[in-house]
Amino acid sequence: MNNLSVRWRKSELLWVILIAILTAISSEIKVTPFNGENFRFGLGSIMFLLLILVRTPVTIIRTGVMTGLTVVIFRVAVDVAFNLGDLAESLKLHSPAFIYYFVFVYGFRLLRVGQYQESPLRLGVYAALLELLGNSAEHIIRYYLITEASIGLYDWWILSAVALLRSFFVIGLYSSVVLTEKHKQLEEKLTVDSGLYVETLYLQKSMNHIEKITASSYDLYRKLKDIEQRELSVKALNIAQEIHEVKKDAQRIFSGLSNITLQKTNDVYYLSNLLDFVTTANTKYSELLGKHIAFNVNASTDFETNQQIPLLAMLNNLVANAVEAIGDHGEILIELFDTVDVTCFIVSDSGKGVPKEDFDIIFEPGFTTKYNKHGVAATGIGLSHVREIVQTLEGDISVEKFESGLIFHIEIPTKNIRKRVE
Repeated sequence: MNNLSVRWRKSELLWVILIAILTAISSEIKVTPFNGENFRFGLGSIMFLLLILVRTPVTIIRTGVMTGLTVVIFRVAVDVAFNLGDLAESLKLHSPAFIYYFVFVYGFRLLRVGQYQESPLRLGVYAALLELLGNSAEHIIRYYLITEASIGLYDWWILSAVALLRSFFVIGLYSSVVLTEKHKQLEEKLTVDSGLYVETLYLQKSMNHIEKITASSYDLYRKLKDIEQRELSVKALNIAQEIHEVKKDAQRIFSGLSNITLQKTNDVYYLSNLLDFVTTANTKYSELLGKHIAFNVNASTDFETNQQIPLLAMLNNLVANAVEAIGDHGEILIELFDTVDVTCFIVSDSGKGVPKEDFDIIFEPGFTTKYNKHGVAATGIGLSHVREIVQTLEGDISVEKFESGLIFHIEIPTKNIRKRVE
């Protein structure tokens, strides 16, 4: 634990040092809007804001102080190195820059700006406000320290305009790159969780079978014992004991998977998010199979759900099956709407479908129409799991023949999948 703490502190310190150095270097790319003084608008503040948003330091005040000092020292060193002024004059000229970073980080912590990283508009407003306050404080001190002149309305207009432009530029860049990557990671995590959820259902079904086999083996043992078949009865008892051990191992695995798939999360999921995840994943899947499939979504309702994993597993299985059933070209339509108290999902495709006489067994484990090039059938567990998920949510699922494919109708009570407002 101590080693972890030391490594974390070193990592935090290195990040703060990196912020300070990169900010100081990038601040040299600048413009000076006010004639007769050295107040500058540089890339330093843009770099500083972007870096503290990417990874907000725990000690944000210390980060601002170190960055401000580094910027001042760097500018003074440049002046002295290139004979742009003596040390005292350079310190007097550049020291007000420290105020900008101090005011900025103090306001950042006071307003708790870091908690709004998922809200770009609010984040942009706060960033612009802090930028304006920091630049104003620097500008005022620089005027009174160097020129002792008053500040006009034009100066404030320039400060405000630049604060808005720079802040929303950074927030736009941050949102388009960092938040997009976070969304991608969230999508991948949810997809993995939905896959584990399906496997958990399959394992639970297997455990029920194991329980029945264990009971049958023990019953056989008792019957063989009653008719004095000692050797056979001992073998039956051994079989029952071995199967019981298998069941205990399965229970441990089931418990671990359940903790993963049923863990609570603070992430907000809407039905529209799930439809986006499904279409994105299966678009990639169809491309991997070398197919050209058009995905169309028609949704007339949307709400926050707390059943994102089973719903995603259900939809993903149906759509993936549709992708596999379609030839080189085709179309998949996903529809979402609601009635008084039921939410309806419809998935239709232009694939090869199945014979109508097979509709009664289409949801049975082992049913499949998919064979590999060697004639070996697929496992056929996808649709049986879809039915189990729907039944777990107290819903109904049915299928009907389309002109050139299948249409799956799913109806689930809205109260079972809609997140309740607490």
